[in-house]
Amino acid sequence: MKQSILMGITALLLAVFLPAALLSPAEAAQPEPMVVTVEQPAAAPEEAPEEAPEEVPEEAPEEAPEEKAVQEASYDEETSISLLTGNDVQSLPLSEYLTGVVLSEMPASFQLEALKAQAVAARTFTLRHVAAGKHDTADLCADSSCCQAWASLDALQDKLGDAFSQYWQKAAQAVEETDGMVLTYDGQLIDAVYFSCSGGATEDAVAVWGGDVAYLQSVESPGEEISSKFETEVTFTPAEFSRMLTAANPACDFSGSVQSWFGETVTTDGGGVGTMVIGGQMFEGTELRTLLHLNSAKFTVEADAEEIRFTVSGYGHRVGMSQYGAEAMARDGSTFEEILLHYYTGVTLTRMTATD
Repeated sequence: MKQSILMGITALLLAVFLPAALLSPAEAAQPEPMVVTVEQPAAAPEEAPEEAPEEVPEEAPEEAPEEKAVQEASYDEETSISLLTGNDVQSLPLSEYLTGVVLSEMPASFQLEALKAQAVAARTFTLRHVAAGKHDTADLCADSSCCQAWASLDALQDKLGDAFSQYWQKAAQAVEETDGMVLTYDGQLIDAVYFSCSGGATEDAVAVWGGDVAYLQSVESPGEEISSKFETEVTFTPAEFSRMLTAANPACDFSGSVQSWFGETVTTDGGGVGTMVIGGQMFEGTELRTLLHLNSAKFTVEADAEEIRFTVSGYGHRVGMSQYGAEAMARDGSTFEEILLHYYTGVTLTRMTATD
């Protein structure tokens, strides 16, 4: 119930948000839509949702104000939360909700340590956003473009088939073995955003959302080649490309050779496109990602008279934890703690105090 969880965590934070800029994920991009993101075969689900979708909601996190330390906050994994699904509101235990989130946001075939990292990130994200009072009628919603992806038991059974019981138990184990664990920075819950695949390095929050966040900095993310979205290509004819960008900015000049359309490119610390001049006009990399339906804002361009080819690295907004990076680290022997402390800079893994 909304009151019970708010009483348990109001003491630890009244989170606030910067204007929405990214995490409108899930895919949040980010990262692609994921009302039920477990789309892989029951035998071995493979692709993690991008924001959030491809990721979780793409809105810029901000630093929380000074508040009571999380370590002193009461907590109960069985506290009920109210969840908005479509037009209905249902109440369910936090542990059950988190298990559904883990199965909706990350392939269940991933290593247990990767699933544990996902469970901690999802719990942190949940408690911070519940305390923020984002929805009037419920604590959270099941829309990955707003909160986090979540699927009901029936939906997961339909998607996972005979593997449902095995995968549900595995996700529930990840939630149980990280019971009460959250990520904090300066004693406050962080905005634990995540996404599918970075293409080799994550991105600073400032490069995507425009505001610097101390714990969301660019880090290397090796081993992501296991994702089919590690590198993708998107091609356009010069005519369709110029038409799409002119619709977004009528001031674009697409006279001259196709190669001359492309000017200076400024890259970010994470290797993404910060800005690119096209047709004499400056576009942000995140804007081009949206306009051209690219998997991420980390890309290169090759152009000739016949074709314009975008080679894209990664899948999602690329800020926070890479899900395929987490899987690669887990396969290499890293624990969930090591995974989380790698992707979220300078944070503390905290176990909240359990209520009687």
